[in-house]
Amino acid sequence: MERGHKVASFQATLFSLSLISTYLIPDSTMIAAPPRTPDKTVNCEILVVGGGLSGAATAYEGLLAGRTVCLTEITDWVGGQISAQGTSALDERPTQRDRQFYSRGYLELRNRIQRHYGKLNPGDCWVSDSCFLPHDAHTVLFQMLKDAEKKGKGKLAWFPNTVIKELNINSNGKIIDRAIAIQHQPAKGAPPLNTFPLSATIEDSYRYQNSSRFTKNIIRFVPKTAKKSTTSNSPHWYVIDASETGEIVALADVPYRLGIDGRSFLEPSSSSSSNDPYCTQGFTYTFAMEATKEPQPQTMPPFYLQYSPYFSYELKRLANFDLVFTYRRIWSPRQGQATQFQGVRFNAVTPGDISMQNWTWGNDYRPGKANDNLVYTRQQLQSTGQLKPGGWMGGLRTATLRKAEENALSYYYWLVAGTTDSQLGKGVKQPRTNNRLLTGLKSPMGTVHGLSKYPYMREARRIIGRPSWGQPQGFTIWEVDISRRNYNDEYYRKTLTPDMYRQLKATLAGLEAASVISGQVAPDKALRRSRSTIYPDAVGIGHYAIDFHPCMVQSPPETPGNKERPGERRGAGQAYPFQIALRAMIPQKIDNLIVGGKSIATSHIAAAAYRVHSFEWSSGAAAGTVAAFALKNNVAPYQLVDDLPKPEPQLQAFKRLLQQNGNPTAFPDTSIFNQNWEDWR
Repeated sequence: MERGHKVASFQATLFSLSLISTYLIPDSTMIAAPPRTPDKTVNCEILVVGGGLSGAATAYEGLLAGRTVCLTEITDWVGGQISAQGTSALDERPTQRDRQFYSRGYLELRNRIQRHYGKLNPGDCWVSDSCFLPHDAHTVLFQMLKDAEKKGKGKLAWFPNTVIKELNINSNGKIIDRAIAIQHQPAKGAPPLNTFPLSATIEDSYRYQNSSRFTKNIIRFVPKTAKKSTTSNSPHWYVIDASETGEIVALADVPYRLGIDGRSFLEPSSSSSSNDPYCTQGFTYTFAMEATKEPQPQTMPPFYLQYSPYFSYELKRLANFDLVFTYRRIWSPRQGQATQFQGVRFNAVTPGDISMQNWTWGNDYRPGKANDNLVYTRQQLQSTGQLKPGGWMGGLRTATLRKAEENALSYYYWLVAGTTDSQLGKGVKQPRTNNRLLTGLKSPMGTVHGLSKYPYMREARRIIGRPSWGQPQGFTIWEVDISRRNYNDEYYRKTLTPDMYRQLKATLAGLEAASVISGQVAPDKALRRSRSTIYPDAVGIGHYAIDFHPCMVQSPPETPGNKERPGERRGAGQAYPFQIALRAMIPQKIDNLIVGGKSIATSHIAAAAYRVHSFEWSSGAAAGTVAAFALKNNVAPYQLVDDLPKPEPQLQAFKRLLQQNGNPTAFPDTSIFNQNWEDWR
């Protein structure tokens, strides 16, 4: 393995040169010129936008069903969280893991990782039962897709380094009938891909014109064939938004939310009485660092002092370098001596160990204002021209990407050479210079600069589902649908209106709900159900804590003395094992668009649990299976749920297919009468 060592001064120069070339381009070029004739037309039955875990799972199930799957990805790796985003430490809950109760593809992925290394946890980390190298994750997962293609006799058309630029929606406004994409490769004489950070290349990748850095191919994606017999509501193909930020959701302009939802009986722990689209969860550029026997030269980045006031071990019980290093250690060729710190047991760091860093008060970047938010709102997209024909540029604020990259590189320097701690004060942080940042195209992150190819995204644009039984405003999975909180403390009585508090208690009362609403049972006397909401259209599962990395109060996030937004962590805590409803994956307006991953219809607080590896896979498995089912049966997905709560025979047939395929739709013993879920850790 090549583990190139580039000092901070080189990285600073690299960033400076790349960013100068990015930001000095005249504004007139920010909106794309009319495209030339596409270089290629590609036929698909399922077009999957985004090669993360949700997109890979969609492709996997589509291929096993014998379908032609086109898979696009902005980077050149498949796997998202476990590869291009660098978070190659599987976030799992103990009970679900002990019972191995996952989608079949996720189980296969875990098994392949174990076979690849001869062990499931080659990193000997303590945050997970499985920590591994990101570049290996791409290799393992891509081979898994190729094997699914062969087994199911489907066809995989893989388009790395590709972004969707435009959608064509038919005259009735309900069907995406083609998509235009741009695929880039290095221009003649230009450096290879992954030389420059994302902030320096993302805008170029969305422009039709060739540049000094990239040559472009324009690709037109269209349905594979027109059906001989069909109905007006039965599309010829399906587009799956499995992107990390809800790109197709924004580009198709379907209703969605972003950031904080206002406080209500469904979202009682919200930190705001009204919506705030700018405060989303923090995002993270990960990196890999290697422990060395001898101290290494460490050069302070020129921007370090701007970001250093932010960094901290966060809590006294975490204030130990070896603890942080081994937390997400992804490679450990020799097992170190057993040790502990503040009750946490781990094996000591030895030279050659590699750690992936993903730390809240470290390389997390947590903007939360209208002038620095990363994922643009609809209003911001309109004001920047990105909703005009040919104007789409990815929907992200490039300057915030750049600052997050600088923050991550600064955090590495703080880890190895810093002596300050923003939360714990003086005398806590000690230098540990016997480490080096791993850089180079063959390094774990596969980049010259050493950062992940794409940041780890915790929150995206989240669709508002179609109006549904019980949710006329549009289907959403809310905080109260999954949280274990009992809501009996004084905060909720004082903060919520009496009517809102009664509605909250009625919602949580389960079988006593009607009695609470009618006033026969006092809100505080009702028994609180001890399970998550059960959905008749459940098509997948997940289990994780409601985990927050809140936005910061001041802009920029690294402002000295900055604080997390007050109240954001109130909603954090344990969740019951939960389900993925098909209604959460079906957007309004567009009949052949299916949404997976972090863009399904969840609230801000629920999304804090609906974001980890196994959930993403389960949602993707449902998306791929429903697309194949819909094509086979000449039915649109919304038709499976549009008559609920009345019986839906086709929905039941679809759920049986999922279960027969080894994709669970409910945890064992799920029933409105089973209130015993406290043992699920």
